[in-house]
Amino acid sequence: MTKRPLGRSGISVAPLALGGNVFGWTIDEKTSFGVLDSFVHSGYDLVDTANMYSAWVPGNRGGESETIIGNWLSNTGKRENIVLATKVGMTMGDGSKGLKRDYILRSLEDSLKRLRTEYVDLYQSHRDDADTPLEETLSAYDTLIKQGKVRAIGASNYGADRLREALDTSATHGFAAYVSLQPEYNLYDRRAFEEELEPLCLERGLGVIGYYSLASGFLTGKYRSAADLGKSARGASIGAKYLNDRGFRILSALDEVANAHETASSVIALAWLMQRKSVTAPIASATSVEQLAELVKAADVELTADEVSRLDQASAV
Repeated sequence: MTKRPLGRSGISVAPLALGGNVFGWTIDEKTSFGVLDSFVHSGYDLVDTANMYSAWVPGNRGGESETIIGNWLSNTGKRENIVLATKVGMTMGDGSKGLKRDYILRSLEDSLKRLRTEYVDLYQSHRDDADTPLEETLSAYDTLIKQGKVRAIGASNYGADRLREALDTSATHGFAAYVSLQPEYNLYDRRAFEEELEPLCLERGLGVIGYYSLASGFLTGKYRSAADLGKSARGASIGAKYLNDRGFRILSALDEVANAHETASSVIALAWLMQRKSVTAPIASATSVEQLAELVKAADVELTADEVSRLDQASAV
C-alpha cells in the first residue's frame, strides 16, 4: 500500500485513519481489540484518539479510548506498527480543558500512561484556545518534541486565520509548527474546509486528516428517512442536518457510483476524500470487524473524472 507524507513531519501513513472515538462508547474493549487487529492486519497504521474520548458518556471521565488502545498495545506489542495520534484541549469529565502550557504538559503525561507508551507520533490541539497565547501553547509542544515524548504536532478545529497565525508564530519564535489539520470534512460538509482552510493547507504543506468523513454515518446510506434515525446512538443528530434535498441528492449520486464499482456507498464517500489533493487520510470509525473490512476497500477504488464530477455536482451548495 502506498503511504502518504503527513505534512512535513517526516511521518508517512496509509490513506485511511481509524477513529478511536467509539472505543469505550459504542463498542467495548474486546470489540475494540478486534477492530484494531483487523485495521493493522489490513495494512493501515494511523490511529486517532483524544484524551477526552469518551467523557460525554454517562459514568465516563475521559481517557476511556486511550486506555483501551493502551491495553491493546500492551497485549499485542504492536506499538511500532501504528502511527499514534491523540489530542488535548477539549473538556474532560472533571471540567479541565484548554491549551495552557502546564495543562498540556500534564495532559500528555496522563495520555502516555493510559496509552502505555513513551511517546505519541502526533499530538494535536483538539480545539483552539483563544484565552491562551499561541506562544505559550506552541512553546509547550516544542518542549515535548525536544523531550522525545511527541514526534509532531497538529491542529484540529482551527479557523484559517488562527491556523495561519499559529504557523507564523512558530516560524517567528523557532518553535515546532503544526504539520497537520484535523477539520470536519466530508462529501456533505465541504464549504468550511474548502473555502479557506484547504488553500492554506496546500500552501503551507500541511497534512489533512479530516473527521466525520462519513458525516456521522449519513453517507453510508443507512439513514434515508426519519424512521431510520433510531438505528444508532448518532441517529438523533442526523435528521435535522442531513435529511434534506441536498442530502438525498448526495445519497443518490453515491448509490449510482457505488453500483458501478459494486461496492458500498461508504467506500465511495471515502474514496472521494482520498482523491482530494489536500487530503492525507480521512478518519473513519468502525464498530465491528465486518464494518471495517468494508471501509478499508476505499483505498483500492479509483474514481473516474466523470464520477468525481457527479459527486461534486450532487454535493454543490
